[in-house]
Amino acid sequence: MAAAPPSYCFVAFPPCSKDGLVVFGKNSARPRDEVQEVVYFAAATHDPGSKVECTYIEIEQVPKTHAVVLSRPSWLWGAEMGANEHGVCVANEAVVTREPASESEALLGMDLVRLGLERGATAREALDVIVALLEEHGQGGNYYEDGSSCHAFQSAFLIVDRNEAWILETSGKYWAAEKITEGVKCICNQLSLTTKIDAEHPELRNYVRSQGWWNDDTDFNFSEVFSLADDHLACCSGRESLEKQGGDVSAQTMIDVLRDKDSGVCVDSESFLTTASIVSVLPQDPSFPCVHYFTGTPDPSRSIFKPFIFVDDVKLVPKVQSPSFGDDDPAKKIPRFQEKPDRRHELYKAHEWARSLLESDQDKGQKLMRIMLDLEKQGLEAMEDILTRTEILDPAEVVDLFYDCVDTELKFFK
Repeated sequence: MAAAPPSYCFVAFPPCSKDGLVVFGKNSARPRDEVQEVVYFAAATHDPGSKVECTYIEIEQVPKTHAVVLSRPSWLWGAEMGANEHGVCVANEAVVTREPASESEALLGMDLVRLGLERGATAREALDVIVALLEEHGQGGNYYEDGSSCHAFQSAFLIVDRNEAWILETSGKYWAAEKITEGVKCICNQLSLTTKIDAEHPELRNYVRSQGWWNDDTDFNFSEVFSLADDHLACCSGRESLEKQGGDVSAQTMIDVLRDKDSGVCVDSESFLTTASIVSVLPQDPSFPCVHYFTGTPDPSRSIFKPFIFVDDVKLVPKVQSPSFGDDDPAKKIPRFQEKPDRRHELYKAHEWARSLLESDQDKGQKLMRIMLDLEKQGLEAMEDILTRTEILDPAEVVDLFYDCVDTELKFFK
């Protein structure tokens, strides 16, 4: 398999975004045939001494975990991207550095996404969780469901809440992070941190000195020190589109950027595809709820973004969850990935049918797409109403929100 193409993550803060909103978005570019599911896990308390089984290793559980909603490749424990009940969003990027990534099974970057969300009530807390777990357990193992070859990467993260964002880039257990509070930022599958570093591993500079990668004669530039040759160019595709919006970046703007194939933000190549997407709107005023839009299906230019809001007793949506294979799952057996089971969920199968219709009968396909986009627009308008009204949201109004949107989408396909 070729090297991973750029997956893009974005965040826009006021004054670039609308109405005091922080807007976050990510396209997850993964192997073409990989299925992503959207899963919700309620907040929970855990017994002292209990363990949690991540994708490859077991680690100590914490006393309490926050409620999370995740978009994840359905064979693994972690997530490509997601959000928690406190308005924290985290997305992961696979990156290559001059330090070879470990093929030994440890925590995946995607496990760290979920662990940060389950354990951090702010962006900074999530960052602290991730770097502490990196120090303790390390990162490594196969990023793909592939029994013939191990694809190991280092990890970068975009961690966002209502007030700030952190870009966290790692190589092994070493890391550096930059804090963002305004403007537009984009990260992709290349290192992007330069000399503005707001937090770092305490031994980072000693380590790179010992490797002969840097001495004190020049400013410490994380990307230059850790990148292979010139592989640290800015990931600007899409960012320019957002910056052109002036102060008007909204959920719709972010969705439009994620759908853009000409810029390369929406990946559709022989080996890789944008297999799922997320857009989150985080009002800086904490009296308003955060709204998270998920596709749950590949190619955002042919998918619709469906809203989710955290409330107690939110209705689960089995139609975007892949079948479970328990201990018989080839991802859990050693050697791993000797077979590939059918992980397609109901919405994924319906989406496959719609894609074949688009390709075989353009008129019918385009008519269906217009209906779907109209459905999406209604959802966006309803959420905008919730974010601009003065009265407090009644949880009963949105407890079935994501469930109903998925159900309606399936009815249109049928």
